[in-house]
Amino acid sequence: MARQGLASFLRDRREALRPADVGLPRGARRRTPGLRREEVAARANMSAEYYARLEQARGPRPSAPVLDGVAGALRLTRAERAHLFQLAGVALPAPAGPPRRVRPYVASLLERMPETAAIVTAASYDVIAWNPLAEALLGGLRDRPNLARRRFLPGEEALTTGHEEFGEIAVARLRAAADRYPGDQALAALLAELRSSSAEFTEIWDTHPVRVPGHRTKTVFHPQAGPLRVHCDVLTVPDDDQQVVFLTAAPGSPSARGLRQLAVGSVAGGGQ
Repeated sequence: MARQGLASFLRDRREALRPADVGLPRGARRRTPGLRREEVAARANMSAEYYARLEQARGPRPSAPVLDGVAGALRLTRAERAHLFQLAGVALPAPAGPPRRVRPYVASLLERMPETAAIVTAASYDVIAWNPLAEALLGGLRDRPNLARRRFLPGEEALTTGHEEFGEIAVARLRAAADRYPGDQALAALLAELRSSSAEFTEIWDTHPVRVPGHRTKTVFHPQAGPLRVHCDVLTVPDDDQQVVFLTAAPGSPSARGLRQLAVGSVAGGGQ
């Protein structure tokens, strides 16, 4: 346990918070910036004396529930919470499951690019948000929202090129998700389904692939627009373990014109 480092980290984060950030009145005669120790302790459901000992590097090793309370009281990000546990020398508890809610600013980002197909995927490869052009391009996102199922299960295959590369990318991400969320029943059920139904998935899984998101180019064979060559780029949302995938075409290309026609049709037909 790094007592001095933990104490310094707690003081820094407490002093960086304003009372208004946590719904408290500013009040008068605050001698120090940020929240008072007793205010953090109250929000963390612990005694002010115990919290003060942590900030003074005099306290015993805090338990995981205590650290979770402190992390919530100080409004720590996911990365800051992990750092807090590391300083305390306590194993970080596994989260219940991958976040499946999309932050409003991410959702609004999808709507500001009408000629870009954009989706948001959870760590389980569930598509949890999309814009109208993505639905027009990929189809069936509400009824068939999981990209791993589309890739590996019979009858679910999307008509695109680059299957081999995406197969490894998908398995690598799902393997990492299984390590991070061992208690998530929906993810466990998905993996069991893929392993029992796809020999290819099992074969790739057993090779322990390690891939990171990056730029890819593939062709989507659309039933009305024909073959569309699109660029796939990924923006990660680390705090929520999510990815925003953008599908675009080279400006002035036939594929760009095809996407523009789909965009016009998706607006006329309504979106998500």
